[in-house]
Amino acid sequence: MRRLKLASLGGGHGLFATLRAGRALEAEITAIVTVADDGGSSGRLRNELGIIPPGDLRMALAALMPDDDRGEFWAGILQHRFGGGGAMAGHPVGNLLLAGLCEVLGDPVDALDAIVDRFGVQGRVLPMVPGPLRIEADVTGLEDDPRLSRVIRGQVAVAVTPGQVRRVRLLPAHPRACVDAVEAIMNADVVTLGPGSWFSSVIPHVLVPEQVDALRRTPARRVLILNLAPEPEETGGYSPERHLHVLAAHADGLRFDDVIVDARTVPPGTEREHLVRATALLGATPHFVDVGVPGTHQHDPEALAAAIEKVAYSELSDRE
Repeated sequence: MRRLKLASLGGGHGLFATLRAGRALEAEITAIVTVADDGGSSGRLRNELGIIPPGDLRMALAALMPDDDRGEFWAGILQHRFGGGGAMAGHPVGNLLLAGLCEVLGDPVDALDAIVDRFGVQGRVLPMVPGPLRIEADVTGLEDDPRLSRVIRGQVAVAVTPGQVRRVRLLPAHPRACVDAVEAIMNADVVTLGPGSWFSSVIPHVLVPEQVDALRRTPARRVLILNLAPEPEETGGYSPERHLHVLAAHADGLRFDDVIVDARTVPPGTEREHLVRATALLGATPHFVDVGVPGTHQHDPEALAAAIEKVAYSELSDRE
């Protein structure tokens, strides 16, 4: 059986989990990473150097390092943060390496490919767009009148602002997609979106016109992976069903084939019935499987791999 071509969209720890699942499948992986982070080391580097925020890209590279002693060593180096209280404090080595390569090579895709080639990374890592973005959100609950919303700009500001995020936008509003990322989506067998921070790591992927157009047109199987729990900063109080409605509201006409849901998170009952109806509105089939590490809000890469494999190879066998 040929290797599965997997394009995984997301950012942060959620994308890390999906990429580890892809590694368990021994898939041909392309990670497509959101680039709107403006906090911590990434925020400092993008503000000081005008570069693409490197943090989520670094994490994707670390997730795809070879599973041997050398790969584990260099993954640890990329993730290592400088201590102390000076100018270097808090910067991961991988962020600085990416920043330096972007400056020398003049292109973030070339910089990422150079790291892939040098360290034997088991897949390709691409930015969603070739330049930094900002997130802008309409947030209610900040004014005396609950019907009024306030515009909040910046990923960190959106995450820490009390109230309910109603809608997010990208600045600039119509960014140019990474050409190689669009190509990977069109050539994939399976495209995954999520899990991750819904408003800052997942929804931005459907706000890039060329990329969402590729998601609509791709012959790949489109798989949405839901979070194991709401994130208090962004989606506190959101049900799994509401996550789907919010995503659909930002990507009119985008359909999925499958939605992977942790069975422990949504046990049989009314909430599951509501979620089944919401997946039908997206044209998708829900799959309730145990994909979480018990007692945590973390996905189990092996269990997630098994769930992706089930939906992927049933579709591939139909095609072939």
